[in-house]
Amino acid sequence: MVNRIRNLRLTNWQWVISALIIVWMFAMISVPIQRWVAGDTSLRFGITLGAVLQASAASTLLCTGLGVRRGMIITGVVVGAAWLIEFIGSHTGFPFGNYFYTEALQPQLGDVPLLVPVAWMMMMPSAWAVSALLTRGRGRLAFIVVSILAFTAWDLFLDPQMVGWGFWVWPQPESFSYFGIPWSNYAGWLLASGLITLAALAVGLKPDAIPTVPALVIYSVTWFLQTFGLLFFWNQPGPALIGGVVMGLFMIMGWRAWLCQRQLDNSSKLASAT
Repeated sequence: MVNRIRNLRLTNWQWVISALIIVWMFAMISVPIQRWVAGDTSLRFGITLGAVLQASAASTLLCTGLGVRRGMIITGVVVGAAWLIEFIGSHTGFPFGNYFYTEALQPQLGDVPLLVPVAWMMMMPSAWAVSALLTRGRGRLAFIVVSILAFTAWDLFLDPQMVGWGFWVWPQPESFSYFGIPWSNYAGWLLASGLITLAALAVGLKPDAIPTVPALVIYSVTWFLQTFGLLFFWNQPGPALIGGVVMGLFMIMGWRAWLCQRQLDNSSKLASAT
């Protein structure tokens, strides 16, 4: 009876995650259509809805694997730490470089759109899951390094896109930069995501407990939407191709590691059965 109840709860969580992912996908696919029908002002609504749905799915992943209490604590740590880092960064230039947010995204707290820390939350658990697959048995340092690389790969799409939409500004673009984004930004992403990952580990993050398949689905769908969206709808082929290759590499390695682990588990089950 207890096992049945546990299975029912897990199934309910799976339904919630699946529903959130499906609605999020449709919300993001509809963004170009909204822009075509209602103009650029509709971007804010579509992006906000998509980010909230994706972050909700990511938080649900944590609650599924780690329990509701610990999952919500880690969610709060990610969102709170991300806001603090963005507040410091936009006011001091450290660690990302000199940038500021426009008034386009509302509401804001301390001149930082509240959507921004939500955006950090929507991708971090997926990056953790990818890293957990790729660094299994290699220790905490390897996990952190691969996590921040898998997470920062996403920003190869994000920053050029958001600057192109006028959501934030780099007032002094460097002559040698990544499509107008200074390289200091990516160093800042590595540092910030590393600190957030350390904080999450300190409050009980267990990367292997994150449901692997839905996390990989979120990472893969993000890769697909960004690659083909920037390439075909947002006229940014450079970030689309570079981000597509780099983030796509982590995606492929993640699925490959999952398949290898599944084959190993099946072999172990067959061996124990005989």
